[in-house]
Amino acid sequence: MLELIALSKRYGDVVALDGLSMVVGAGRIHGFVGRNGAGKTTTMRIVLGLARADAGSVRWRGRPVTAEDRRGFGYMPEERGLYPKMTALAQIVYFARLSGMPAAAASAAAASILDSIGIGERSGEPVEQLSLGNQQRCQLAAALVTSPELLVLDEPFSGLDPVGVDALAAVLQTQVASGTAVVFSSHQLELVERLSDEVTIIDQGRVVASGAVSAVRGSRGADRLRVAVEGAENGWAEGLAGVRVVGRDGDEVELALEAGADDQAVLDAARRAGRVRSFRREAPSLTELFREVVSS
Repeated sequence: MLELIALSKRYGDVVALDGLSMVVGAGRIHGFVGRNGAGKTTTMRIVLGLARADAGSVRWRGRPVTAEDRRGFGYMPEERGLYPKMTALAQIVYFARLSGMPAAAASAAAASILDSIGIGERSGEPVEQLSLGNQQRCQLAAALVTSPELLVLDEPFSGLDPVGVDALAAVLQTQVASGTAVVFSSHQLELVERLSDEVTIIDQGRVVASGAVSAVRGSRGADRLRVAVEGAENGWAEGLAGVRVVGRDGDEVELALEAGADDQAVLDAARRAGRVRSFRREAPSLTELFREVVSS
């Protein structure tokens, strides 16, 4: 388990982190989201030992993280660090050797991981000749080649098409199934919601929401109702106490219910308006929650 405890970091007058705490469990995927400049990359760099916190601590398996622990972490930075003239295979072998892996083991591990992520047949080509998606896979292979216990991924899905996203997500799920802890940042909140077990949202270096995705969605903001009424006039839900119309799609309206609003009163109004075809309650999406908790 990775624990970040009250991390603080300043760059001159700029506060990058302000008492940030977070836990990433083994065999779990943890989404880490925030606006540009919120402190995500600074946090990841502190975890990897690439930056030093002014205050607070990083703990791994219940004790302070060490340089040796970090040798077992996999990191995929947002700004890619591939050497364009090197072949994919030579590149992954090189990174494995930098981590201290013997030459024969590094070659075997590099070939295996490139095969597992679907670019083994392209492993003899220079990286610059690979598509952006395959370069992303190659970068992920560099993070995976040492079989890390912790994967730290900064915007790993950036620039990928849906097929590439699915392929990379499948690789992460395989890693998690083997017990790897994964923390990744992304601005694609629907993807974070789909893949993550837990999520932490930060703003201006502070945690503004954290926990299991379903719990975070249900803990903040107005509940939502989606009600489809055949033949009803558009304004049937207007004026109901504690209810606000936030969207329409044909006969279906999306309603936001404030605390204490009576969903049964909404159902009664819908029945008066026409034949109720569907009536379901759902928590706000992660995207909606993000807009609410992140200051403008």
